Amino acid sequence: MNVRTGRFVVMGVSGVGKTRTGSLLAEALGGSFIEGDDLHPDSNRARMAAGHPLTDDDRWPWLDRVGTAMAQPDPPVVAACSALRRRYRDRLRDRVPGLVFVHLVGDPALVRTRLDARQGHFMPPALLQSQYGTLEALAPDERGLEVSVEGPTAQVLERLLEGIARL
Repeated sequence: MNVRTGRFVVMGVSGVGKTRTGSLLAEALGGSFIEGDDLHPDSNRARMAAGHPLTDDDRWPWLDRVGTAMAQPDPPVVAACSALRRRYRDRLRDRVPGLVFVHLVGDPALVRTRLDARQGHFMPPALLQSQYGTLEALAPDERGLEVSVEGPTAQVLERLLEGIARL
């Protein structure tokens, strides 16, 4: 695949490193980065901050905003977005055909440690288990790859770039 014309969603549970990895990927490709969390309506942020998981009805308008934002700039474009379920990824693909999903995966204890250390984010660590319960791995017919977040960030980015090159 030609990464210079790609549109990528870096996905996974909260705390897995979507923002950091996604912004580094965009920089490596010379593209744009979109922080999906910035596109949540205030009501979603308040709901999560209060410890309540989002419903599908909460997510649809947010996913539409992410898809619209991804369709705007010239590629390459990288967005950080949880995209936990197949139907959420399908919704994004409806707005932006040809999306490539990069599913960041890590040991739940590592992810929990990262969440516990994170300051000033609306997503409380208490919701991590509900995200793992919601998460659906990429299906064989979905264009994308899984990338482990174990190790230094530079290694994660290297694995990601190597994986994209094999698509």
